[in-house]
Amino acid sequence: MCFYRGSMNDGFPPTLEVQGRPSFFRGKHAGMTQDGVRRPTLTTMRKIREFLIEKIILLDGFACILFVLLIFFFLAKDGLALFKTFSLAGFFFGTLWNPLAEPPQFGIVPLLLGSLWVTLGATIISVPLGLACAIFIGEIAPRWLREILKAGVELLAAIPSIVIGFIGMTMLAPVVKIIFHLPTGLTALSGSIALAFMAIPTIVSIMEDAITAVPRNYKEGSLALGATHWQTIYRVIIPAASSGIVASIMLGIGRVIGETMAVMMITGNASVIPKSIFEPVRTMTATIAAEMGETVRGSEHYFSLFAVGLVLFAITFAINFVADMALHRKRK
Repeated sequence: MCFYRGSMNDGFPPTLEVQGRPSFFRGKHAGMTQDGVRRPTLTTMRKIREFLIEKIILLDGFACILFVLLIFFFLAKDGLALFKTFSLAGFFFGTLWNPLAEPPQFGIVPLLLGSLWVTLGATIISVPLGLACAIFIGEIAPRWLREILKAGVELLAAIPSIVIGFIGMTMLAPVVKIIFHLPTGLTALSGSIALAFMAIPTIVSIMEDAITAVPRNYKEGSLALGATHWQTIYRVIIPAASSGIVASIMLGIGRVIGETMAVMMITGNASVIPKSIFEPVRTMTATIAAEMGETVRGSEHYFSLFAVGLVLFAITFAINFVADMALHRKRK
């Protein structure tokens, strides 16, 4: 039952009672009670809520930038202190890393080359496998199988790196030693295989998203012109998704070069200049993890590890920057 109550002569706006609950007419009296007190409207509350959400998101963005800057200053504070007593050229161009020598040697070249060999090998292995898997999931597999494969790939990313390192040390390294007739299976090749296994989930996930994001009319137009499914994939879909594919590769490289426990367990930890991928190596991350607990705070060795961390930070920052540029590149 509905009925009007009040009149303009009362000094109050007329109201419409529906089931005993007054509802005010819209106009200059909207949002006011019969006591003349203005109440916040739904639109006002929504604007306030959106304003607060926007400011919180903006604050989170600035906080992320602040954290990165703080990490950089933390590394630079102790890392740059090394060059008060050790030459810059000796650090970047030295071919020997031996903190216990007299005088101590902190040449980073063996560590850089060790990281390079492992990263290059893992990239060569993981990129073709990741691209093939992403194409199969995004373009070939039926829907029911696609969901199973995507869940399986994401599950691989959840395996702890130390578990992969343990499996590589006990199972992979002996196989590499037997197949290639090496004195030891703890080599850069073993580390590359293990890290490729760890990088594949990142590469597949981003590549599959990039392939799925290609407009459907690209594919339909190619098929309408007489191209086969495979011709459409490698001549239309892959070029259209190239920015996402490049970004996935760069992020996969960043995942590999920043890994610590697996490479420390599998690569042999020999701080010498490697001549091939079949020799033991030591990476920058493994050096920091293995030696930080044995250093004296404030010593040259202590500062040298921070300098290695600063170099590693610069490399990973550059890789992520390139990946971000590739991901947001405008398609012409």
